[in-house]
Amino acid sequence: MLDDQPPGGVALSISFRARAVWGALFALLMAGAGNAVGSEPTKGPEIRIARAAGPITVDGDLDDAGWQGAARVETWYETNPGDSLPAKLKNVGTLAYDDKFLYAGFSFADPAPSKIRAPFADRDNVSGSNTDYGGLILDTRGEAKNAILFLATPRGIQYDAVTDDSSGEDSSPDYHWEAAGKITKDGWQLEIRIPFSSLRYAKADVQKWNVLLYRNYPRDFRYQMFSAKLPRDENCFICHANPLAGLQGLPRGGNLVVAPYVTAKEEGVPRDGLGSPLVNRPIKVDGGLDVKWTPNAVTAIDGTLNPDFSQVESDVAQLSVNQRFALFYSEKRPFFLEGIDLFATPIQAVYTRTITAPSWGARVTGKLGGTSYTALVTEDKGGGSVILPGPNGSDFADQDFKSFAAVGRVRHEFGSSFASLLVADREVAGGGYNRVIGPDFQWRPTPRDTLRGQLLLSASEAPNRPDLAAEWDGRKLSGYAADVSASHSTATFDVYGEYKDFGKEFRADDGFVPQVGFREGYFETGYTFRPKNFPINRLRTYLIADYQAGTDGSLIFRQISPGFGMDGRWSSFTRMRLAFDRVRAGDVTIPRTQLLYTVQFSPSRVLSQISLDGFLGEEVDFVGARPGHGGRVTVSANIRPTDHLELRFDSDVRWLNVKPFEGGDERRLFTAQVERLKATYTFTARSYLRLIGQYVLMERNPSLYANPVSERDGSFSASLLFAYKLNWQTVLFAGYGDNRTLTEENRLEKADRQFFLKVSYAFQR
Repeated sequence: MLDDQPPGGVALSISFRARAVWGALFALLMAGAGNAVGSEPTKGPEIRIARAAGPITVDGDLDDAGWQGAARVETWYETNPGDSLPAKLKNVGTLAYDDKFLYAGFSFADPAPSKIRAPFADRDNVSGSNTDYGGLILDTRGEAKNAILFLATPRGIQYDAVTDDSSGEDSSPDYHWEAAGKITKDGWQLEIRIPFSSLRYAKADVQKWNVLLYRNYPRDFRYQMFSAKLPRDENCFICHANPLAGLQGLPRGGNLVVAPYVTAKEEGVPRDGLGSPLVNRPIKVDGGLDVKWTPNAVTAIDGTLNPDFSQVESDVAQLSVNQRFALFYSEKRPFFLEGIDLFATPIQAVYTRTITAPSWGARVTGKLGGTSYTALVTEDKGGGSVILPGPNGSDFADQDFKSFAAVGRVRHEFGSSFASLLVADREVAGGGYNRVIGPDFQWRPTPRDTLRGQLLLSASEAPNRPDLAAEWDGRKLSGYAADVSASHSTATFDVYGEYKDFGKEFRADDGFVPQVGFREGYFETGYTFRPKNFPINRLRTYLIADYQAGTDGSLIFRQISPGFGMDGRWSSFTRMRLAFDRVRAGDVTIPRTQLLYTVQFSPSRVLSQISLDGFLGEEVDFVGARPGHGGRVTVSANIRPTDHLELRFDSDVRWLNVKPFEGGDERRLFTAQVERLKATYTFTARSYLRLIGQYVLMERNPSLYANPVSERDGSFSASLLFAYKLNWQTVLFAGYGDNRTLTEENRLEKADRQFFLKVSYAFQR
């Protein structure tokens, strides 16, 4: 959200055998650390907050009595495209608090208020490249490493996220807070009210927090303005926040939220297979309960009983054809999102979507002194799939059994560095388990340099279910996984290196680890130019090298890739690189040269965003283990005919041409495509009507396959949803879904149909 553009380049790697090169990289990192000026980042000027002089109503007007005498912040800096220059527009931030709430008010001047980009949208659907917004980034722990973003648009559309200097930004969590905006003749105003019950902070009468005030202003370029300077030669963000002084006597916790829900679902299925009339099954009514208790200001205890984990919006389909490894889908379910940043580690040993259908769950998240912790336990009723990882690809097995899952992490802070311990366990009903444990750390000797690492050990006993997977025969496995990375950056030069070593028998059934039995060296370096008074404001040239091999030394993947990335007008970015690869398919390695590209820009308020990415050139048929030529084109377009209506179109097309096994000219092996159209009419910041249609098609040439395949597969799904959301736990959803499957006669026959209703209400005390 603060910078939602891809990085200027992609990482560069070296052979894991090149220990001397890795040592040289580390020496370079330490040399940079020794030459860095100072060991601690410079924070912004202190902001001293006081109690509100009277009541404050959150309506977008700043004339309430409570704002009189409140702390005012009038010094702002442009950090993009400028390098911490005085802001070219007038911005005023105002802060106050009372016994229950923290208040933030903003007045943003605009020379052309008619050009303010403020469409209506659902929560978190706010793009930095084409939407005006502002707010505050709040570090309530005072550690200057992680924080919560509370941002809103002139329409009061909210965006909240957690951000961490080591793991980045995650907009999955939602918090209880309020925002209201108002466009004026001179610009726009914003008011924000955050309950202290939504925050986690130390047990102290006098609090030590940090805060950044922020404005996003997209016009010819994307301008970003903060209340503190953000030096480009330092690779941390929250570390530069303004100290927030004056907070004292805050509530000590005791908040309770109880959110029961009720759902009703009617499903229609074909009476006698595809093409036959639909028959409605009996209406299924279900219910459950979510509970959150904060016994004190640093601890949150969550419980759930029969949670409703159905998603009101399906995942965007991803093309899995000719892919070696499992595809990743982000977590969206509220129960798993408290303290989600504590599960972010270099090796993704925790991926809560592996918990498919919990019957109950409990979680505690908190902090003791400089130590943060989180622990989660749940019983999974089963369903979904389990990843079966390998060195050159992954497979899946049905999770046709119940299991008990538990994960936990403890992290202790040392200044701007930390050390941590992760534990994960999956116990399978009827026999079988997977247990993972290991430490990780981050060392930041200077604001320019970071060293991270993680070591995990696993012990497993496979379920005795050979009917589901060949390796599930009760065998016992033990393995390890290690990941270490180092980075050094200045305003113009950056270098990054990473080494991975995963044993063949390592398993992380509670995580997302689709590849094991390999070692990899990865290294990136780049140089950045920043032209002034030019349509391009940032140009980065870079070089990539990557070497990955099996634990037996056999080559899996090798790449050398030069490229460039640039940011420019219309909030645009462009990335181009050539990749010279050698890739394993089956028992052979095949050379491959490709052009990879990404282009994105926001030309106007109506045509708010267009993006294009993909590749062209040589490609490998991983099933047939033969070279070919192909490409991929992914197009996305956002169109806003009015401030209330948004049309989003996504298209993903992939194709591959190969020679027949007996030789001859290349012919088309397959063409795969996904087309998706989403139309959303947002009435207010709390309600919308959404229609989605998605078409998936796979066409093959069976004569070019060694094993029998169908010539064509396809499906179409449509959904209509009305939503009203008072907050993220008080909701009303009413929807309709229709799924169809493409038959051999090339007809889309109804596969099922659903009517869906959900009502949830959060009672708070």
